[in-house]
Amino acid sequence: MVVKPLADRIRPTALADVVGDRKLFGEDGIFASMIENGHIPNMIFFGPSGTGKTTVANILAAAAGKTLHRLNATSASLSDIKEVVADTSSLLGTDGVLLYLDEMQYFNKKQQQSLLEFIEDGRITLIASTTENPYFYIYPAILSRSAVFEFKPLSPADIMTAMRRAVAILNAETKEKVSIGDDALELMATAAAGDVRRSLNLLENVCRVSHGTVTKDDVRTFLPEIMGMAGFDKMGDGHYDLLSAFQKSIRGSDPDAALFYLAKLLAGGDMISVCRRIQVIANEDVGLAYSQAAVVTRACVESARELGMPEAAVPLAHATVLLATSPKSNASYMGYYAALEDVNAGRGAGVPRCLQNVHLDGENAEQKGQNYLYPHNYPNHYVRQQYLPDDLISRTYYHFGENKTEQAAKQYWDQIKGTKK
Repeated sequence: MVVKPLADRIRPTALADVVGDRKLFGEDGIFASMIENGHIPNMIFFGPSGTGKTTVANILAAAAGKTLHRLNATSASLSDIKEVVADTSSLLGTDGVLLYLDEMQYFNKKQQQSLLEFIEDGRITLIASTTENPYFYIYPAILSRSAVFEFKPLSPADIMTAMRRAVAILNAETKEKVSIGDDALELMATAAAGDVRRSLNLLENVCRVSHGTVTKDDVRTFLPEIMGMAGFDKMGDGHYDLLSAFQKSIRGSDPDAALFYLAKLLAGGDMISVCRRIQVIANEDVGLAYSQAAVVTRACVESARELGMPEAAVPLAHATVLLATSPKSNASYMGYYAALEDVNAGRGAGVPRCLQNVHLDGENAEQKGQNYLYPHNYPNHYVRQQYLPDDLISRTYYHFGENKTEQAAKQYWDQIKGTKK
């Protein structure tokens, strides 16, 4: 006999049993109001796995009295959608059909467009779920006709609530009563990384091999499969959120947060993205405030690539803390993009005569001689002459940062050039 997983056996059938964001699932939450008012709009649910998207869709469909069809976009086709539409003409579809489309990001544009007609005329109420940012993956016309709700990762406290309910159900199913302390439950809830399904699968596995009492040591025997890697997807938005958090923590000079995100990225097996990102950070966020940081970071990256994991974490941690605790300047980076704006606007088309690659003027040349002044022939290796194109002579792209290094450079050049910027 096939036994459904515990996560499916205890799936809530009422909003009161759904754990998580009370603004969504609570007694006075938005979904309760929808049920009370009998209004179920087209909706997009987005968030990581195990946060209740499918459960809530089931509850809403049952409360609305609609026939529920479930499709998974990883395997569904246009013909499957047509079958759902055909059901709207049958007796079962007289009260309307609710289509729950899981992993909608895997539908291409044509497949998504095929739903529009039936959404607009009301034959289908669509609830689509996705683990990715819907504004990147879902056809705009569908987004404009849908309410979008974010399902956030569950807290360990929320997951423990679901697990206690699961323990009661497990004990009701078996003659042997299993006892689990809060410390073991908390370990499982934390290891699940916000995914209640993951925690329930772990709970069931541990309980099946226990002898009445589940300890933290029993739980740890199952953790190598999930610790560190839980919820990590190198191609998903969550991965790029981690990289963004990593860079912003370094930029914000918080070495503790930076090390945490470094550890999470490396535990997820993504050393390459870390190596690329810290080299960008060294030049974008530290930059001229401490130029040597770029050299040290490059050396740490080369060491990491030569060593491989797990030893690669040592030089990468070195670079991370160095960058987080270094003075910061984005002056060179900002100067470049200021110049790029003029380039993109079509300004500065000509190069000053003195900078042109002119070695020989023809007999008919209107202007003779390049008139370039070689700076090394002048005191302090500097001489005033035009470098920017004629229409950009007044432009200043680079502004000295307030850090000690750039201010020292400013003081030097103010003295040499005899100007104050």
